[in-house]
Amino acid sequence: MGSYLNTGFDNFKRICSSKIYVDKTELISVINDYVETEQRFFCISRPRRFGKSVTANMLCAYYSKDTDSSFLFDNLKISHDGSYKTHLNQYNTIFINMQQFFSNADLNVEKMLSDIESEIKNELKQAFPHIEISDERKLNLVLSDIYNKESPLNKKGFIFIIDEWDCIMREKQSDAEGIKIYLDYLRTLLKDQSYVALAYMTGILPIKKCGTHSSLNMFDEYSMTDPGEYASYIGFTENEVLILCEEYKVDFGLMKKWYDGYSFENSPHLYNPNSVVCAIDENKFKSYWTQTETFESLRRYIDLNMAGLRDEVVKLIAGNEVVVNTSRFHNDMTTFETKDDVLTLLIHLGYLAIIPDSALKGVDNDRIFAVHIPNEEIRKEFRNITEENKNYPGIYALISQSLDLLDKIYEMDNKAVAEAFDLAHQDHTSILKYNDENSLSCVISLALNLASVDIYNVHRELPAGKGFADMVFLPKQGVEKPALLLELKYDKSAQTAIDQIKQNNYGRIFRDYKGEVLVVGINYDKDTKEHQCFIEKMQN
Repeated sequence: MGSYLNTGFDNFKRICSSKIYVDKTELISVINDYVETEQRFFCISRPRRFGKSVTANMLCAYYSKDTDSSFLFDNLKISHDGSYKTHLNQYNTIFINMQQFFSNADLNVEKMLSDIESEIKNELKQAFPHIEISDERKLNLVLSDIYNKESPLNKKGFIFIIDEWDCIMREKQSDAEGIKIYLDYLRTLLKDQSYVALAYMTGILPIKKCGTHSSLNMFDEYSMTDPGEYASYIGFTENEVLILCEEYKVDFGLMKKWYDGYSFENSPHLYNPNSVVCAIDENKFKSYWTQTETFESLRRYIDLNMAGLRDEVVKLIAGNEVVVNTSRFHNDMTTFETKDDVLTLLIHLGYLAIIPDSALKGVDNDRIFAVHIPNEEIRKEFRNITEENKNYPGIYALISQSLDLLDKIYEMDNKAVAEAFDLAHQDHTSILKYNDENSLSCVISLALNLASVDIYNVHRELPAGKGFADMVFLPKQGVEKPALLLELKYDKSAQTAIDQIKQNNYGRIFRDYKGEVLVVGINYDKDTKEHQCFIEKMQN
């Protein structure tokens, strides 16, 4: 077994022997369908600590020739697939950890590529002693020589597994020439080469675009904005986490609160795998992201002076969703033209998550999504970073005001609540100007949600009786606070809002809820530019 050619099963064996191992080998059956086909190029990107290297080691253990890893896979899910034996240990597999090469080359792209050529050719010389391999001959030509000299009956291409493929874009962000050299090298090595049976690349970023096109356009790309059929392999599924929680006697509700929130069409609940494992190991729920390089990335990117970015971040911290056009992102960490580019990067880094069924198709095939902060872990990171950030002055004063506002609602102090909403409107005029109940809803939710994210699950436009309740705040498990039902009116009256709640029987929302309910009618008068509030206790 070599370091780069047919690396064997040792790394994957250690993974399988770990205290906590979740079987994701069914991914292999999906990939097997594309070996030695035109669709044999994959780039599957996902955030840091989401199991990229685990998957790369799994694929190396499965495909690598000159070894027998059946003792590992025979008891895993892939063994039940019809393609299992067909491809098991059948291919010369080249594994390249780009981060390792790049670091050893002192972040010099040309030296890194030279080292890759030299190291892999050295191992090819040992594996194919009957073929003359010149040190001066390029690796792609050497691989072509080997492939063409194989017997037609036994001829199989090489499988390439490339981990951390995008480390250059992340660590040498401004080295445009180096990045171009690197992408050209990968294209020459892989594109239109008959010796490639499969190429699997993984990293954080999708493939870098040159203008509107990709330098590696032979790859099918799957990412946090469009994972396709690979969504369930990005993280732990809810059922997988539930099984772990039952096995290790961990509170599933808290696990869900802290690490759930990545959602896609066919996988509505995906969890950060590293954080789930750490929480079980340490028996503690907290943010484990401060241990990754992306923590500083979040600080750096939300500080960028992009028009509207600060306002969107404040909305997100308050528990609201924002709309992002992801189609113009350049798939790098330097080319930012609008706030959408920054927010799209945060999706790929795992700090924001797409809300299922929120995709909208715009002109020119724009990809537009509603996104939010996915869970408590990430919300803590946003709060930690913005707490003393000069670009986010007063955000924690707003949280304090939000807590005071909740207390005034509990006290049913109509006048004080109305005045608090007046103040919130002034604070957030840069975000939205009132022109209807929808814009009123945004500012009201900002005023409340900055503090209530730890207290309530918030539902908007919730089906209720004969209509839809504007905003419903249901206490989270273990929280002893009254539920809130808010009805908003624009240029009418607070009493009209209360009357609508009663007439449309919105109280049916709480038929399965046991506890106190406060109904809050809020109106904004466009002439006086003031709010009115009326609060009643609902008999439940």
